[in-house]
Amino acid sequence: MLTNTKEPTHQSAAIGQKLRLRRKIRGFSLQRVAERSGVSIGLLSEIERGLATPSPQTLKQICRALEMPIQWLFDNGGAATEDGVVVRAAARRHLDFGAKGMRKELMTPDTVPGIQMMRIVIQPGGRSGPLGLDAPEGAKCGTVLAGRFGLSIDGREYELASGDSFAFDARVLHRFWCIGSVPCEVIWVVTPAVY
Repeated sequence: MLTNTKEPTHQSAAIGQKLRLRRKIRGFSLQRVAERSGVSIGLLSEIERGLATPSPQTLKQICRALEMPIQWLFDNGGAATEDGVVVRAAARRHLDFGAKGMRKELMTPDTVPGIQMMRIVIQPGGRSGPLGLDAPEGAKCGTVLAGRFGLSIDGREYELASGDSFAFDARVLHRFWCIGSVPCEVIWVVTPAVY
């Protein structure tokens, strides 16, 4: 169910802008989002332009296709940036990968999709799955702030401690994890943005 409007309302325009920005960050076409969400290209276009207000179910389908939490559409993350430049600590968006023992805080504004910085806290036993196989061209780098960090790049494993740093091509097969019984904290930077 949706509501068609002649002119964008403030809320529908804001939601549409966030969805469009997320789609661009992910490098998805309207066609790809339509296929992944089951929502027509025409409706997606109207939603992005603020001309249609989607139902909660339609929003869930679109957000799932864009790999974004639905609450990002309604939080103050975008509005809390100052001039699209500054993100205050209290305004960071969070991703909680509970089953993987990991939490990510997005530290950079959506207005600069060419780069993204995040703070990752990995609990003891927490780990990522294999990454990089379908990544766009770009790079990843970071530094360990606390704990011991395990990193595998193309099958070669590294153990990093507080103060150690790393960098690699984003398309290389990689995974990472917390070593030991203390949570690991990492600043992670990726180009282009992935969330």
